[in-house]
Amino acid sequence: MLSGPCGNGSPRHHLPLLAQIDAVTLDLYGTLVTLRDPVPKLVELVRAHGLGRTADAIKTGFEAEFAYYSPHSHEGRDEQSVADLNTRCAKVFLDAIGADLPPAEFAPLYVAALEFELVPGATECVQALRSRGLELAAVTNWDVTVRDRLADVGLAPFFSHLVTSAEVGARKPDPAVFRRVLDLLGIPADRALHVGDDEDDRRGAAAAGMSFAPAPLARVLAELS
Repeated sequence: MLSGPCGNGSPRHHLPLLAQIDAVTLDLYGTLVTLRDPVPKLVELVRAHGLGRTADAIKTGFEAEFAYYSPHSHEGRDEQSVADLNTRCAKVFLDAIGADLPPAEFAPLYVAALEFELVPGATECVQALRSRGLELAAVTNWDVTVRDRLADVGLAPFFSHLVTSAEVGARKPDPAVFRRVLDLLGIPADRALHVGDDEDDRRGAAAAGMSFAPAPLARVLAELS
């Protein structure tokens, strides 16, 4: 569970001086955005289809779907492949809760029930980075619909670029995702700092030659000098 402004606690890392970097790249899920508890809406959705399932059963189904989506997120490259990915994810959820419903028809309703929200303090954090003259870019393991998600939570205007695993065809920790964002920013790796909330972020940034700092972003801001 995330806590505090812009993420949760983790071990301290040595950060470059502010004068030594030109840009900060940011992970999204778990670093800037999180998922509002989907269980209540999914319970309602399933009941609307005439199925009674406990909240615990729905939670288990969602966790199964999430576990499937994560390693397959990069397969959602365009409208058709996103629809196919969503259908497969819906099938995993339906199978997990023992519901005999058409996955393709259920998928759009399932996706609509998943609501994302900002990690507390996220907007203030990205505003502060921009005010320090840093260019910002997002680097995320997500399908291409993340662009809409980013706009929905009001963060899109702060980013010069958004690189998704789906567009690159590789997931973090593959350094290809980070090299792509560096190309777009037009800066060498040693002039960029990446902030993320898990080991894939650390490993991928290091493989691309970038500095890394773990979330929460508020602490990174406090340590930049």
